[in-house]
Amino acid sequence: MSEQANAEELKRLYEERFSGRTEYRNEVWKILTSEFFSKWIPPTATVLDLGAGYCEFINNVSAQKKLALDLNPDAKEQANNDVELILHDCSTPWPVPDGSIDVVFTSNFLEHLFDKATVVQTTKQAFRALKPGGRMLCLGPNVRFVGGAYWDYFDHHVALTERSMSEVLEQAGFVVEEAIDRFLPYSMSEGRQPPVAALSWYLKLRPAWRFVGKQFFVVARKN
Repeated sequence: MSEQANAEELKRLYEERFSGRTEYRNEVWKILTSEFFSKWIPPTATVLDLGAGYCEFINNVSAQKKLALDLNPDAKEQANNDVELILHDCSTPWPVPDGSIDVVFTSNFLEHLFDKATVVQTTKQAFRALKPGGRMLCLGPNVRFVGGAYWDYFDHHVALTERSMSEVLEQAGFVVEEAIDRFLPYSMSEGRQPPVAALSWYLKLRPAWRFVGKQFFVVARKN
């Protein structure tokens, strides 16, 4: 499949999957960025959102420079004016200089890549682009806890856990600082939508993650 055809397929898929949910998802990401992910992202940072999708993370995070990398052409319409959009295949050399980024963030994206080799190439690109001391933050569904429902999404190709995610990051040259096996619930794209205010409490009640969390969160540093 050509890059252009793949981009159009992504556009159709995500229009169907997230229709009617964008406002709720944006409110969720406002809380996640301000109350959790901000601890790894200084306000002076240059941040790249890998697989930015509808740009909920990068639009809401506080950073000096914001980059969003995705193939979906709809990202143009979703990105705020202070976000620089890069429409590009993540597994090929990114059009950013070596050592120019402080934080690479990715959420529910790597499992959509076509195979493990593509995941490896993507993490290597992130390592190249990061400054020494920069971090890659990886959030995604943990197949160990999601089970067969992992494959309910036709575009899930690579099964990941916090352990396998840590391994591929270490192979790329990173040092894993934290690997949380259970963090957020599985999906915000379907099913009931809990009150957004409850998320603030959930983030503070880490013991609750053991009962509800089905997504991993891994933090890795480039020395």
